[in-house]
Amino acid sequence: MTYTALARRYRSQSFDEVVGQEPIARTLKNAIESGRVAHAYLFCGTRGVGKTSMARIFACAINTPSGGTLPDEVAQAVMTGRDQDVIEIDAASNRGVDEARNLIANSIYRPMRGPYKVYIIDEVHMLTRARSTRCSRPWRSRRST
Repeated sequence: MTYTALARRYRSQSFDEVVGQEPIARTLKNAIESGRVAHAYLFCGTRGVGKTSMARIFACAINTPSGGTLPDEVAQAVMTGRDQDVIEIDAASNRGVDEARNLIANSIYRPMRGPYKVYIIDEVHMLTRARSTRCSRPWRSRRST
């Protein structure tokens, strides 16, 4: 049997299961229910408070059909970081412009299963200036059109 950290084994799977971040979970849930989802969210805090978990739960929630439920295999893929529409990037280890170029090249494709394609950029403070400029370029050009 492989070792899995307790935080990953018992990671919250929905906003109702979140412990310690209830106001944030409620705010995100209300934004989704009212149809007022912003184009970007910044989750910050110390290590272990649930930033990535909250981002994954949010990604599941916004891609769930209204009045329906997300299929279990899709929800599991999102929560484990294996979904095609939820791209998780570790900026600490992928700092170069080449990785940004690949990310931008793949951003032109529409989501496969849900209405949104979600990018979770972990450790964003580790990005180089060139990469952060390069990463924001496609979204700036889309907003102006």
